[in-house]
Amino acid sequence: MNDINDINDIVSGIMAVAAREPGRTAIVDGRSREIAYGELARRVSAVRDAMGGPAPEGRGRPGAGAGPEGGARAEGRTRRGAGMRPGDGAGMRPGDGVLFAVRPGVDAVALALGAVAAGGTLVLADPGLAPDVLAARMAATRPAWVVSESLLHTLSGPLKGLARRRGLLLPDLANPLPGHPVRHLYTGPWLPGVPRGALRLSRILRSSGGPTGPTDPAGRDRRDGGRGGEAVGREAGPATGPAAYGTDPDQPAAVIFTSGTTARPRGVVHTRGSLAAGLEMFRSVFPLGPGDVVHTDQLMLGLPALLAGATWSLPGGGDLAAELAARRATHTFAVPVHLDRLLRETPRLPATLRYLLLGAAPAPPGVLRRAIEAGPEVLSVYAMTEALPIAIASAREKLAQAGGDLLGVPLPGVGVRIAEDGELFVSGPHLAQRYLGEEPLREIATGDLVRLEGDRLVLLGRKKDMILRDGVNIYPGLYESGVAALPGVAEAAIVGLPDPETGDEEVVLAVVPADGYDEGLLRRALPEIVDAAALPDRIEPLDAFPRSGRADKLDRAALRDLVARRA
Repeated sequence: MNDINDINDIVSGIMAVAAREPGRTAIVDGRSREIAYGELARRVSAVRDAMGGPAPEGRGRPGAGAGPEGGARAEGRTRRGAGMRPGDGAGMRPGDGVLFAVRPGVDAVALALGAVAAGGTLVLADPGLAPDVLAARMAATRPAWVVSESLLHTLSGPLKGLARRRGLLLPDLANPLPGHPVRHLYTGPWLPGVPRGALRLSRILRSSGGPTGPTDPAGRDRRDGGRGGEAVGREAGPATGPAAYGTDPDQPAAVIFTSGTTARPRGVVHTRGSLAAGLEMFRSVFPLGPGDVVHTDQLMLGLPALLAGATWSLPGGGDLAAELAARRATHTFAVPVHLDRLLRETPRLPATLRYLLLGAAPAPPGVLRRAIEAGPEVLSVYAMTEALPIAIASAREKLAQAGGDLLGVPLPGVGVRIAEDGELFVSGPHLAQRYLGEEPLREIATGDLVRLEGDRLVLLGRKKDMILRDGVNIYPGLYESGVAALPGVAEAAIVGLPDPETGDEEVVLAVVPADGYDEGLLRRALPEIVDAAALPDRIEPLDAFPRSGRADKLDRAALRDLVARRA
C-alpha cells in the first residue's frame, strides 16, 4: 500500500495506475458495461486536450439553426481561424470554473478528471436549489466552461417550464452568468437547447483514435456487434504519461457548496492534493487493491478504488443486494436510513462483500447490529466536506461504547485540537484549501463537541444542539445512542424547547417505538444511562423522525417544531 504522501495528486495518481495496468477493468457502469484503465486514460487525455483548445470568438447560444452538425462546423471554423489545435492551452486557464452537470457514469469520471487535468475547477450543479441561490453561486464561481448532458440543456432551455413544474431547477446551462462568455462540452445525442459550437464528447473521443460507444458486459465495443472485439482499452495504454496530466497539488480541483444564502454562498475549495490525501486516508484504513470491486455512486469511495487499481462498480438503480451479488462486490457504502430499509428486506448480504462503510449520519444501534449480522466488516466514517475523512470506527466498537457516540482514532495525518468549550478542530493534508473568496485554512472548526478517551474521539453532540436547563449544559449525543439501544426503541433523539420568558429549555426525548415498546419501562431504564441533570421532562413517541437532504439526516429543527406542537 502506498504511503499517504506517495500520491499528492488525484489525476496523475489514477493515470499512473492506468500506465501500469492498462488492461485491468477500471469501471463497470450501471448497465454492466466495462471500461479498462487504458481506455479511461485515453478518454481523460482526449477531454484534457479538447478543453485546452482555443476559445471561440463568441459565446455559443442555441438558435433556430443550431443542430448537431452546425455545432461541429462552428467548432472547426473557430479552430482553423485561430490557427490553433486542441491542447495548446489557449482554451483553459488554471483555476477556470467548470460548471459540471453529468450524472455518475463512465462519461462523468472521464469528463471530471479530464477537466481537472486541463486546469479546471469543478463546480457541481445542484438541481434542487432555488434560482436566486444558483445565481449567487454562479456569480461567485464565474464558470468559464459548462460540461453537461445534452438532456439537461433541453430541460434548462426549451423545456425549462416543464422541468420546473416537475420540481427540477437548473441554471441556464447555455448562459449561466449573463455577460460572461463560456464554452460548452456535452455528452449524449444532440438535442434542442445545446449551444451552437458546443464540443461533443463522442466526437472528441473519435478524433483521438479509439472506441466511443458503449461496451457489452465483456468490455467489447457494441459497434462491432460483440463479435470477438476486445474489451475497450485492454491493449492500449494512456495516450501520455502521468506527468503530462500536471502535478500541481495546490491547483483547485473542486468547489463544493455546503450552505449559504443568496448574499454569501459558502463554497469549499478542494485542491488536487487535498483530495488525493483524503482518498489515501481511506485506503489506509481498509485493504483495497487490484481484484477488489467497490460498488458505489460516491466519488469519495469510487476514486480511492481507481487510485488502488480496483474496479469501481456503479449502481444501476435496481435491487442493491442483487447488484452486489451480480458484480461480486467487495466494498460498498450506505447511509444508515437506506441500509436499514435494505437489511429489513435482505438480512444477509453476499459473501463476497468484505467491507460496508456507513456515513453521512449517525447509525442507530439497531441498524449497526443488523449490519454486523449481515456479514461484512462494518465501518462508520466520520467526515465533513472540508476534511474528508477524519476518523473511522467499527460497528462493534461503537456498540461497545458506554457513553456518547464513538468516532474512532483520528486517521494518520489528521491533526486534532479540542477547544476549551469542547469543540473539535481538525487539520491535515486533506483539509480544504479555503472557503471561496476567503483566506487559506489552517484548521477547521467542526461544530462538534467531543472528548478524548485515550486516543479515541467520542462525540457528545453538535455545538448548536446543546441544551441549557437550570444552568446545566446537556449534550444530546452523549445519551441518544444509549437510549436507542434499549429494548422497544428503534430511534431516539433529544431536543430542547426554549421558554420565551426565561430562556431555559424543556428537555424532550423523542423516540420511534419498536416491538415491545413500553413507556413505563423506558422511564425506569433512563436513570441508568442518562445523567440526573439531563433526564427528559417528557417523552414523545413518534411514528418516524423528520429527515432532510440526500442522506436523510435527522432534521432537528423540524423535530423541535413537531414535538412543540404536541406539547
